[in-house]
Amino acid sequence: MSDLVVDVRAAEQHYPTPGGLVRAVNGIDLHVEAGEHVAIMGPSGSGKSTLLALLGALEPATGGSVKILGVDVGALTPEDRAKFRREHIGFVFQDLGLLPFLTAAENVAFGIGVAGVPNPMDPRDALQRLGLEARTDRLADQLSGGEQERVAIARCLAHRPQLVVGDEPTGSLDAASSEVAIDFLLSAVREVGSTAIVVTHDPKVAAHFARTVELRDGRLAHEVAPAGGQSTPC
Repeated sequence: MSDLVVDVRAAEQHYPTPGGLVRAVNGIDLHVEAGEHVAIMGPSGSGKSTLLALLGALEPATGGSVKILGVDVGALTPEDRAKFRREHIGFVFQDLGLLPFLTAAENVAFGIGVAGVPNPMDPRDALQRLGLEARTDRLADQLSGGEQERVAIARCLAHRPQLVVGDEPTGSLDAASSEVAIDFLLSAVREVGSTAIVVTHDPKVAAHFARTVELRDGRLAHEVAPAGGQSTPC
């Protein structure tokens, strides 16, 4: 059996509000092995983005245990957690966060520099693998939405992260562009050898993933097994 990249046990994330305690994540167990590609679905307010923040080591859980690559990220200081993210995790968000005054290649190089890891991809090679060899020297705001998406994917993967997380990474694209972008993302993730976990509201996007889990009210509701297996309660 492969090593676990994600080992979440009874994770909770609660937020106090004037109206009472919000249980955004409420006792979730989730285990993801190296090389798996997992989609997380669920209605608005089900806890998808909060869970992804825990998996991406963006914030510590208020209860339970969240281990990423064998590291208990809740036990890290904020500084060490930030270092862990830079070195081991790649992010793709709906708000792509490209710098408009930099070219496509410069945006990827900037991401590599922030990560500060050894043996990154060459930015131009990363872009070429995603079909953007003719766009490497174009400013980010001169690219189409689909091209910007691919630049963001190249920036995410160029430092060869062990875990890739995405929060509605194709949410701003039309259906056709979304299909192309998610295919690019997963093919690139396979090439790098990363594990991928992506939140999406789109069943067509989720269909590209071998495994899908659904959240409701901060809990795992059911899961679709690899190879189109049956949905099972969690």
